[in-house]
Amino acid sequence: MTENHINVAGHLTERHITRAGQGGGRDVFEYALLRVVPRVERGECVNAGVLVYCRARGYLGARTHLDEARLLALDPGADAAGVRAALGAVEAVCGGGDGAGQAAGDDPGRRFRWLVAPRSTIVQPGPVHTGLTTDPEAETERLLDLLVR
Repeated sequence: MTENHINVAGHLTERHITRAGQGGGRDVFEYALLRVVPRVERGECVNAGVLVYCRARGYLGARTHLDEARLLALDPGADAAGVRAALGAVEAVCGGGDGAGQAAGDDPGRRFRWLVAPRSTIVQPGPVHTGLTTDPEAETERLLDLLVR
């Protein structure tokens, strides 16, 4: 079933509504943006990555892309190398295994919930959103292109 919807920007879009059993082979996934907030007191941020979790497929992935020029426009003294290391750590936790440190033994859902928990650090997760996908790995890349790059 399709329904027309006017979004916040005033553009007409189509919403595809599915009911139980009508997902067309698609599975529910959750995602959150990773934001870099170089000066927490100012609240300004740069989107720098995306986390995607699909319980049905046991998938947890992160893709990051730091636009250093944007970061330095917000804070010329920002530690870009430190931010890249923090983003890399998020990707490592998503990957599991030895690179995930203490989180290595946790299942993907638990690691996702830990990564999206609110924090007051330079790299922060945004709110969690949901969608439907047939390929969570491709969805991760699509969201990175759409929301970060």
